Amino acid sequence: MKTAPNPTLGQFEQIVLTAVLSLGETAYGVTIHARVEELSRPRKVALGAVYATLDRMEDKGLVRSWMSNPTPERGGRAKRCFLLEAAGEQALREAVTTAKRICDVIEQEWGEGIWKASAIA
Repeated sequence: MKTAPNPTLGQFEQIVLTAVLSLGETAYGVTIHARVEELSRPRKVALGAVYATLDRMEDKGLVRSWMSNPTPERGGRAKRCFLLEAAGEQALREAVTTAKRICDVIEQEWGEGIWKASAIA
């Protein structure tokens, strides 16, 4: 496993990590994809893009995965589950801090009414 000191996250990586964080113990491919689509709305996201991003982030040490026990509702197949690693949590915290600074400046320049007028839901 490769680890990079203080990796910088792209927007899609931030969304995928947020999905993994919010899903907790229920974070596996299909549920992560569904949450990513919610967070990316109205943009549609391919399941393959989510898996490719999860694989890349696992290589960076930001998430880890394991195979669950097979379940009857999946026809006896196992799920690949994901969990945020400490490095992933730190990278996401840094991304949120940067986003907050950006939002503060935009709010200062455009006024607080920008959030009411925007499509943020």
